[in-house]
Amino acid sequence: MTYRIGNASGFYGDRFSAVREMLTGGTLDVLTGDYLAELTMLILGRDRMKDANRGYAKTFLRQMEENLGLAREKGVKIVANAGGLNPAGLADALRELAGRLGLDVKIAHVEGDDLVARADELDLGKPLTANAYLGAWGIVECLNAGADVVVTGRVTDASVIVGPAAAHYGWARDDFDALAGAVAAGHVIECGAQATGGNYAFFTEHSLGVPGFPIAEIEADGSSVITKHPGTGGVVNTGTVKAQLLYEITGARYAGPDVTTRIDMLSLTEDGPDRVRISGVRGEAPPPTLKVALNTLGGFRNETTFVLTGLDIDAKAALVREQLEASLKDRPPADVRWTLARTDHADADTEQTASALLHVAVKDADPKVAGRAFTGAAVELALASYPGFHVTAPPSDASPYGVYTAAYVDARRVPHVAVLPDGMRVDIAPSASTQDLSEVDEPALPEPLDHGPVRRVPLGTVAGARSGDKGGNANLGVWVRSEAAWRWLVHRLTVAEFKLLLPETAGLQVTRHLLPNLWAMNFVVEGILGEGVASQARFDPQAKAFGEWLRSREIDIPEVLL
Repeated sequence: MTYRIGNASGFYGDRFSAVREMLTGGTLDVLTGDYLAELTMLILGRDRMKDANRGYAKTFLRQMEENLGLAREKGVKIVANAGGLNPAGLADALRELAGRLGLDVKIAHVEGDDLVARADELDLGKPLTANAYLGAWGIVECLNAGADVVVTGRVTDASVIVGPAAAHYGWARDDFDALAGAVAAGHVIECGAQATGGNYAFFTEHSLGVPGFPIAEIEADGSSVITKHPGTGGVVNTGTVKAQLLYEITGARYAGPDVTTRIDMLSLTEDGPDRVRISGVRGEAPPPTLKVALNTLGGFRNETTFVLTGLDIDAKAALVREQLEASLKDRPPADVRWTLARTDHADADTEQTASALLHVAVKDADPKVAGRAFTGAAVELALASYPGFHVTAPPSDASPYGVYTAAYVDARRVPHVAVLPDGMRVDIAPSASTQDLSEVDEPALPEPLDHGPVRRVPLGTVAGARSGDKGGNANLGVWVRSEAAWRWLVHRLTVAEFKLLLPETAGLQVTRHLLPNLWAMNFVVEGILGEGVASQARFDPQAKAFGEWLRSREIDIPEVLL
């Protein structure tokens, strides 16, 4: 028998009804949820500043109010990282909820990731939040003690899947291949419907509807089948699974606190309708350090968007920029960024399509400088600037923004504590076997495709992509669907070509990682997102559509591939 682990949340704010859908849609052994992202930790940190009893995902508590009895009735265990900065507080709230509902439910939690009180000791500066990425073994301890619900703080996204699998099969700490297989399965399903057709490059090939949430059927050796409940929307195929495998990784080695997973060694095969098998995964000892996500308050930000319509767009933009900068010259914001989006069309048949958008964003340590002093100065130009002057929003106050950085701390200096249903506290030791992380040797390139005529069309005609953020860096995975296309792509889409196609990356460090087993490559673009998503450094602050921009760029593609 395989162990069926479903996921019902890929972020804080995901589909509320997914918990009930997963519990009623078919058989499950465990239901998991991922509620934490880099930006979420900042949001929860600001919540905790207002009330020390807050700091966890309140949505999860509401979902449990509706579904905890159903999960208990069906014998489905719940594991989620919804504890955020206050897993003990969430566990207490769940116990109160269970008592109010008359349910006999054993609740446990995992803590130790929150390092903010020890930031000076660990040379982490003075962050608002500081959370180490813990692994799965605290979850294992809680489940082995009979817990029905386990809530954690900042564990790795895949750990909420790895923990139940390791507990069920009794894996040892050094069963690295099995653990790596569960990490691969967990990485695929932890982002919810992205594994079942959501955000999928080739979405027009399928009837997407409202995708169901994914399930990993994990076997004793760590191999798995990714699927979904029958009758739900979306699709599971090698493409949707491959896209999610490439999401927010770097290269061949995907490091975690329990195991380093060799992405370059796994295989994907169709296993029937809406079923994809992940096999051949290999694992290595994890690195000796844990990643720590740090969020600090960076200052205050604000923005204004001017609408420029019709003729002389560049001249209108130059005029209002000159005027606003002159108005702010006595105390200009510390950082001012202008962006002109030429959304206008010549001889347009609607006013909106005749208009361009001039966006100006500012940051400053003083909320007054970035606040009404800025937006008020912009609006004061209304009757004294370019013809057709208007803005998209009224004057507003500045809002605080966060700065994300990553640090690394010796795993032996980070507490990892399982608090069992009876209140007993169990310390979880770090991995006894570790291995410094290093890049694999560049794989041998296949023979270039011997092709004839080419046609200039968008790259996305033959290639899929999935992109996302890791702090200030963007990750962009690209894959093709045939060996012939791979033999062309791997020689054509070099770092130099990538920079030509995406000029915003021209002056940045870009690294290409090859994954021939997936006919895929992953590009890491350093610094393009500034100080992370909360700093709102660019138009797409989480690089979610970065890959779609690449797919839209035209390139000479062999006609034999078209």
